Amino acid sequence: MSRIGNRILSIPANVTVTVEGNKVTVKGPKGELSTEIHDNINVEVKDNELVITRSNDNVKNFHGTVNANIKNMLVGVTEGFEKKLEAVGVGYRFQLKGNELVVTAGYSHPVNVKVPSGITLESPSNTELTIKGIDKCLVGEFAANVRKIRQPEPYKGKGIRYADEVVRRKEGKKAA
Repeated sequence: MSRIGNRILSIPANVTVTVEGNKVTVKGPKGELSTEIHDNINVEVKDNELVITRSNDNVKNFHGTVNANIKNMLVGVTEGFEKKLEAVGVGYRFQLKGNELVVTAGYSHPVNVKVPSGITLESPSNTELTIKGIDKCLVGEFAANVRKIRQPEPYKGKGIRYADEVVRRKEGKKAA
C-alpha cells in the first residue's frame, strides 16, 4: 500500500493541469512544467483534485514517485523553490557575470559555472548565493554542482555549504 501514491492532490485556484496520454502539464503564475509518466499510472482531474492510480502492481514503485513529482510541480508553479549557499573561507566568494557564475574558492583560477535556463541567481553579498526556480530538481542539482566545487572540510570548516548545513568539525592533531 502506497500512502504517498494514494494521496489526493488539491489544485490551487490559479493553476491548470492537463493530462494528455501519459504527459502531465501544469501551468501556473510562475511558469509551466510538464513530465512524462509510466503507461500503467493513471492521472485524473476531478473537482480541482488530482487522483493518481495504478493499473497493476508491477508499477507500484513508481506510484509514490509520480505523486511526489506532480506535487513538486504544483508547488513550483505557484511558490517556486530556492536554495541558499554560503562561501566560508578567506577569499572565497561568488560573482555574477551575465549568464555565468564565477566562483573563487581557493584554487589558482576562478571557476566559471554556466547558469541553466529556468534558474535565477541572487547574491546579497559576495559570500552568499540564492538559487531560485520553479523546477525543484533543477534547483537542487545546480546547488549541488556549485557546492561540489569546494565542499566544506571538517577541520577548519572552509568551503561552500548550504545556508542551513551544519558541518561536523574534527579536532585535528594535538600538540605533543
